[in-house]
Amino acid sequence: MRITKNKSTSSNTQGLKNRILFIAGFLVFLSAGLLARLAYLQIIQHDQLVAQSEKQYARTVEIFTGRGNIYDRLMNPLATNVEVESVYINPQSILDKDPTARVLASALHLDFKEVRRKIDSPKHFVWIKRKSDLDEIEKLEQLGLAGVGFITESKRFYPKRELAASTLGFVGMDNQGLAGIEHFHQDRLKGTLRRQVMEKDARGRILLTHGGKTHSRSHDVVLTLDEVIQYIAERELKHQVREYGAKSGLAVVMAPATGEIYALATTPVFNPNHYSAYPPRTWQNIAVSNAYEPGSIFKPIVVAAALEEGIAQPNDIFFCENGTFELGDAKIGEAAGHKFGWLTLEDIVVKSSNIGAIKVAQELGEKRFFSYIQKFGFGKKLGIDLPGEATGRLRGLAQWSGLSLASISFGHEISATPIQMVAAIGAIANGGNLMRPHLTRAIMKNGVLVKNYPPEKIHRVLSKNTSRQMTDILKSVVQRGTGRRAAIPGFEVAGKTGTAQKIDPETHSYSKTAFIASFIGFVPADDPKLVILVMIDEPQKSYWGGEVAAPVFRNIARQSLRYLNIPSNLERVFTLNQA
Repeated sequence: MRITKNKSTSSNTQGLKNRILFIAGFLVFLSAGLLARLAYLQIIQHDQLVAQSEKQYARTVEIFTGRGNIYDRLMNPLATNVEVESVYINPQSILDKDPTARVLASALHLDFKEVRRKIDSPKHFVWIKRKSDLDEIEKLEQLGLAGVGFITESKRFYPKRELAASTLGFVGMDNQGLAGIEHFHQDRLKGTLRRQVMEKDARGRILLTHGGKTHSRSHDVVLTLDEVIQYIAERELKHQVREYGAKSGLAVVMAPATGEIYALATTPVFNPNHYSAYPPRTWQNIAVSNAYEPGSIFKPIVVAAALEEGIAQPNDIFFCENGTFELGDAKIGEAAGHKFGWLTLEDIVVKSSNIGAIKVAQELGEKRFFSYIQKFGFGKKLGIDLPGEATGRLRGLAQWSGLSLASISFGHEISATPIQMVAAIGAIANGGNLMRPHLTRAIMKNGVLVKNYPPEKIHRVLSKNTSRQMTDILKSVVQRGTGRRAAIPGFEVAGKTGTAQKIDPETHSYSKTAFIASFIGFVPADDPKLVILVMIDEPQKSYWGGEVAAPVFRNIARQSLRYLNIPSNLERVFTLNQA
């Protein structure tokens, strides 16, 4: 029996095979595509997808912690950090909005309306109060409010409170330096960046927080300030400002040989832990940012220039016109109506004669006088390591009037910062070198020295011989002149008094009631360890520098010398005899 193949059946079988092969091929192609896509996602786009996932289910808050410390010259801490809690909310998790707002406002001492506005935010994370007080945090933690959380942050802390506040400055909420040393050394002091990761669920609710990565360790700054000398200066200055009902005051203590500043005191003061509670004018470091007409403490500059140029010697005499000197249409007199006739160059300084200073300046001439004023560092910034340094005012020779030479010789028609005056008199004290005043002693990291700040000589102003002559003249001011109240038993003191009239802002002329009383000097005179400037602004009972400022100099110097173990003349003699 012969069997024949059905053509229709064979055709159907072949079609089925083709369909199976097509489906198999499609599945292979699809699998290959899926594998390729999976490889692309897992290998090529892995990091991007992880970041996208973290962004969707986590929020990162960047917080600066661990700002570098600031120390005095003996490593006593002046600025450090403490850990505190900051309060945040997830508005989407707060159901009872009004009651929660009232509790937060009461516990954190905030405005209810402001808190309520934040609770209405569409965001999942809102700061309520950064760096809260401990008692505030304890109250909230006990309540356990829904949608309220806490993050640990670093807060700047000044353990000595007002001490050296205008020099240290302060920081903002994110620990950024806003004033003083904190601002000047911001790049070195700025804290460590910490990323706080806050994980959320699919509805955006914050589930937990944990620390993230930390970057870059900050540096510590060691200052030339001495906290003991700073305290002495602030205490004595504050007492005298209060005693004389003065507007303000300042005191600067510097080592003349190095330019290191041991104390920079100003009053009124503020507490940098709560700086916003004080008027902004108290934040200023007026020893650097403000310039004043120096008055008679400027007279040593013109006399030193005359000695250096060899146009006069200490015993040369000048006629002081019996108290009235006519220059063109102007009449210039002496302070307190004094009438001096013939005075030696030394006595011009000892008796603080305005007319005598004019006569010396005339011998110098405008060009030489101007040159020495510049050499002593006036009319330009000295480069002290604090922000906001003023240049003072020294007009160019082309702008001088017929009275400029005379006026500047006794400290009028020129303005100088207190730091400029200290540096200038420091040059007389140290043998003739203008040193750059500075506050930074070293930079450290993890206890290891990173950078040292050695003394920096700007240039030589005077010869050693002229320096010795000027020292002898300034010693006479304290021994038998206007500066007798600056004398310290057992030590030779060299210095100069000053009483400067202030400009009346309404009349633009010299006030007859507003003065700055000042004294600047150095001690021990023949081996100076300290140069000290004291300025009292608008004292009420008396305005003479010898009465108001000189006693403050004496008190600061006496206590500082004792603290530094600098022997008196009597102690040195006793030691030599024992030897």
